[in-house]
Amino acid sequence: MGRQFRYMFCFNNFVEEFKEQKENLALALDGLQKEVEAAERNAEEIKKVVKKWMEDANSKIEGAKPLENEIGRNGKCFPWCPNCMRQFKLSKALAKKSETFRELLEKKPTKVSYRAHPQPIEFLPSKDFTPSESSKEALEQIMKALKDDTVNMIGLYGMGGVGKTTLVKEVGRRAKELQLFDEVLMATVSQNPNVTDIQHQMADKLGLDIKEKSTNAGRADRLWQRLKQVEKMLIILDDVWKYIDLKEIGIPIGDDHRGCKILLTTRRTNVCSSMKCQQKVFLRELPEKEAWDLFRINADLLDGHPTLNTVAREVARECQGLPIALVTVGRALRDQSALQWELACRQLKESQFARMEQIDEKNNAYTCLKLSYDYLKLQETKSCFVLCCLFPEDYDIPIQDLTRYAVGYGLHQDAEPIEDARKRVSVAIENLKDCCMLLGSETEEHVKMHDLVRDVAIHIASEEYGFMVKAGLGLEKWPMRDTSFEGCTTISLMGNQLAELPEGLVCPKLKVLLLEVDSGLNVPERFFEGMKEIEVLSLKGGCLSLQSLELSTKLQSLVLISCNCKDLIRLRKLQRLKILGLVSCSSIEELPDEIGELKELRLLDVTGCRRLRRIPVNLIGRLKKLEELLIGEYSFEEWDVDGTSTGGMNASLTELNSLSQLAVLSLRMPKVECIPRDFVFPDSLRKYDIILGNANEYEIMFRDRYPTSLIVGGTSLNAKIFEQLFLHKLEYVEVRDCGDVFTLFPARLRQGLKNLKEVIVDSCKSLEEVFELGEEKELPLLSSLTLLQLRGLPELKCIWKGPTRHVSLHSLAHLYLNSLDKLTFIFTPSLAQSLQKLERLHIEYCHELKHIIIEEDGEREIIPESPCFPQLKKINIYFCDKLEYVLPVSLSHINCPQLRKLSLGLRSNYSFLGPRNFDAQLPLQRLTIKGHEEVGNWLAQLQVRNLYFSTNLNCQLR
Repeated sequence: MGRQFRYMFCFNNFVEEFKEQKENLALALDGLQKEVEAAERNAEEIKKVVKKWMEDANSKIEGAKPLENEIGRNGKCFPWCPNCMRQFKLSKALAKKSETFRELLEKKPTKVSYRAHPQPIEFLPSKDFTPSESSKEALEQIMKALKDDTVNMIGLYGMGGVGKTTLVKEVGRRAKELQLFDEVLMATVSQNPNVTDIQHQMADKLGLDIKEKSTNAGRADRLWQRLKQVEKMLIILDDVWKYIDLKEIGIPIGDDHRGCKILLTTRRTNVCSSMKCQQKVFLRELPEKEAWDLFRINADLLDGHPTLNTVAREVARECQGLPIALVTVGRALRDQSALQWELACRQLKESQFARMEQIDEKNNAYTCLKLSYDYLKLQETKSCFVLCCLFPEDYDIPIQDLTRYAVGYGLHQDAEPIEDARKRVSVAIENLKDCCMLLGSETEEHVKMHDLVRDVAIHIASEEYGFMVKAGLGLEKWPMRDTSFEGCTTISLMGNQLAELPEGLVCPKLKVLLLEVDSGLNVPERFFEGMKEIEVLSLKGGCLSLQSLELSTKLQSLVLISCNCKDLIRLRKLQRLKILGLVSCSSIEELPDEIGELKELRLLDVTGCRRLRRIPVNLIGRLKKLEELLIGEYSFEEWDVDGTSTGGMNASLTELNSLSQLAVLSLRMPKVECIPRDFVFPDSLRKYDIILGNANEYEIMFRDRYPTSLIVGGTSLNAKIFEQLFLHKLEYVEVRDCGDVFTLFPARLRQGLKNLKEVIVDSCKSLEEVFELGEEKELPLLSSLTLLQLRGLPELKCIWKGPTRHVSLHSLAHLYLNSLDKLTFIFTPSLAQSLQKLERLHIEYCHELKHIIIEEDGEREIIPESPCFPQLKKINIYFCDKLEYVLPVSLSHINCPQLRKLSLGLRSNYSFLGPRNFDAQLPLQRLTIKGHEEVGNWLAQLQVRNLYFSTNLNCQLR
């Protein structure tokens, strides 16, 4: 009765409830639609229940329009008399519809989507980690073991070429991305492990200098102490062939360091047992379907060629699921004719390749790789391939060494410049990389060769080219009793410690000899007598009299490394010499003037000759064809001032102006006043590293990553020289302890700012500004800058002076600021908008710093929208007393989706987000706060999963 009564007399209430429920449903539908669109952009699958609910909601809203029209008529038959019956029916209909809206709203799905199934293998990048059934399973097992506190030793085993190295690199990448460890290190062990090399690999990645320690035990102790400082770390030991003593290397594990985990790869399961791996993971070959998918994408096969695909499937099967074989053979046969495919299939089935049981149990992998070699089109590429096998296993092969050894192999013609030969080698390397027969390295100046591929290359080189390769085996004796090598063209004994050499070797066809001997060995005088055709000689260690090379008149490349050299005057007999390297030869005190008679010399390298004090006047100037002059640090420094002195005085920089073909230059000039007043570096320079003043080894260890670098330390900055080098596309700049410098990069040099990649400025007491900007409307300035480090600059008032509209920091990944006493802000709004790749922000002891991002710059430019920092992973801010907040108050949304670590050293209770309320997306895993007991109300806004507090912290989440 009461409900019926309300239908008659409470019409307006039903109208209001109807409108409210309809609006709620419409808003819910709109919000859900936005969630669906976001999920679709993220390549996620929308749930069917969501689609059904949205269809129902749309239908109900559309179906309510007739009732809305009835409401407009207000249910009256006369203006002054309500139509009771119509109003009763309309109220009842409105109530029913409102209830329908409410019930539908209550059923609104909370989760709209789920992640789609992984893409098929053909849609994944083949050059990177390629998920397969085997690799996914192995990856999951390893990641689970890494998170298990009871497991500290994990072994990944499988046959050569199956992808173990690629997989553990992916594990390391994910471990870093998930911040599971403070440090992730990787070292290659190899078949003949070298403890010193492993120690150096790990020390280099830790930034630890252990070069001065002469014994393995001494280096191990330094490494042990350094690793003990790391709370949680993962060490990946790749390519382990037998038991290795971790303590001998300097790796603490178990009771010595509970936070250390080891992940090793091996071809042998017994290694996992001998190393006491708690978790053993097997990486098997690809199943047939996945192997076919991987092969098909690399061979670029289409479904429209059934005949070709039939024979291709047979070829793929012969690869036996080995990824390295599938990729290399597939690429080798890409775009080949059906006849060539059939021939390749027959070769794979019938070839009897040399069995090498100590390396692998399956011969077809070798046959496949040999076929890849056979399908290389250019002889130059083939020559480069076999040259790479001359180096020891897992060697980081320098491209410049390949160039020096390329004489006589079609990669270096007699009349061409070294630069042309380098280009030939580089093109060949790119071709080999594209065929997966060479691997990239940490720098563009080096390459690596997979050990399985190297085994094949050695076999090819010995069978077809007359190579004898015994590199990296740690030999102390000459490997063969026979002293006659009638058909031998190339011998590589690098990576050994030969304590004896035979006399009177008969090598009538030998062109290339690469030797490494014990430091105390005297090379026999008659050792080279039977090598009349030798063109390339590289000798590391030992004592050598150049008189023994007088008959080797065809020598074009001579490289002596850490060798006690005598009778250098005899070099004048080697008139065909193009490359002369005297590297780290501590016995050399002066270069003989006779070197100036080598008219064909293109490269002179005396890097690391610590006792070299004299280069005669005009020796360098007479080498008219010289293209590369490498002196570098720890070598000759006694440059003369004007080059006009006589009577045995030293060379001067003015001699460089006589070298019209000089393209590569490395030198150190401790006394800037020794630079001639009117000296100009040659315009032909394309690569250089120049050190002016004093710089220690730690300061200069990273500049080799860039072709052009300048380091100035402990001296005045020569503005003219600096400007001249800067206009040669300078990429790396390091300036330390330079006085009387107010602006490092003045406005007249702003064009060169486009090339800068790393800038380090330290302890320049008078520096007031780093970059002086002007009106530049061309390409964005500083667009290549990846690292900026400023430290100990008490007078620095601003980093960028002038308008920043034409400056873009979209490549900047690392910013370190320390002890900048007068700096008040860091970024303008326009600069903040460009920080798309910023990964780490470290600021400390900037006592006047008030804002990291000012709310408006000198041009009154208000921040248009909240900047996004998609790559920002770590923020460290220590003892910046006047800093009010990290991000400005005008921002309403903070988007740092990758931020994992936040460390604050507080003397005052500044806010992270400013004094207003914010929508903050900060998925922190580690939060460290030092020096203050209260952390402020902003802490409640942070989304923190695992907190690690410093010991002097007393705070709580609110």
